[in-house]
Amino acid sequence: MDIPAPGLVVVDKPSGLTSHDVVARLRRILRTRKIGHAGTLDPMATGVLVCGVGRGTKLLGHLALDTKAYTATIRLGASTRTDDAEGEVLATADASGVTDAAIAAGMTALTGPIEQVPSTVSAIKVDGKRAYALARAGEEVVLAARPVTVTEFTLLERRGADLDVTVSCTSGTYVRALARDLGAALGVGGHLTALRRTRVGPFALEHASTLETLEADASAVVPLDDAVALAFPRRDLDAALAADISHGRPLPATGTSGTYGVFAPDGRALALVADRDDRARPLVVLAPAAT
Repeated sequence: MDIPAPGLVVVDKPSGLTSHDVVARLRRILRTRKIGHAGTLDPMATGVLVCGVGRGTKLLGHLALDTKAYTATIRLGASTRTDDAEGEVLATADASGVTDAAIAAGMTALTGPIEQVPSTVSAIKVDGKRAYALARAGEEVVLAARPVTVTEFTLLERRGADLDVTVSCTSGTYVRALARDLGAALGVGGHLTALRRTRVGPFALEHASTLETLEADASAVVPLDDAVALAFPRRDLDAALAADISHGRPLPATGTSGTYGVFAPDGRALALVADRDDRARPLVVLAPAAT
């Protein structure tokens, strides 16, 4: 198989694999080592994982992955050390008396701008070490609350103590922590039993392929030009400005907010730029001029 063209591949991550495991599988499938990922998913979680291939890895640090959406299942009646089903059960309670009205009120209280204490097994660093590593070593981990925004926390179905929910939120929000805090507010404890990411930034499950599908047909890589057009605002250049940006020279600013892609007259993605000091300055040149 030929080395794949550069771009992005959106994987529907299966449960049981780390994001690093997915990258390792993709390296074998696509026969290239230059693969990276953005927006890590826990091993238990499934769903959208955005990966870069070749020069597509240059996009990963600039992707606007600040909004995410999930479906999840929260089990009331037990709190765990990890706030999910993989952790030691710390306490149990009878959740049969919890009313639907109380659940709705609890979810409403956790919607909007909130201060959230991350799970102790998160990847946040404490004194240079990951919180999850400290927790697994038996050390006490105390994390400060952080501001996050939950734009949607909706109950889809109640099945006894299990709540099927949808969550839309900003990056840095822990759905496990929402499960923990909802259970605590209801007085019975709660933890996450299932999590599926349905969208990260502009990439949704409709763009995703399973690893099995990619094993059979590795053509699902979104070409670099299409990936930039999908993920960033677009600016088309004339030939003279295209030559300038290919040499790394700044362009006249347009007043566009944030990072955007600039394209040659033939449709090639040339660079990612951002307006600063009345100039559009290159953040990364994707198609440098030949020397």
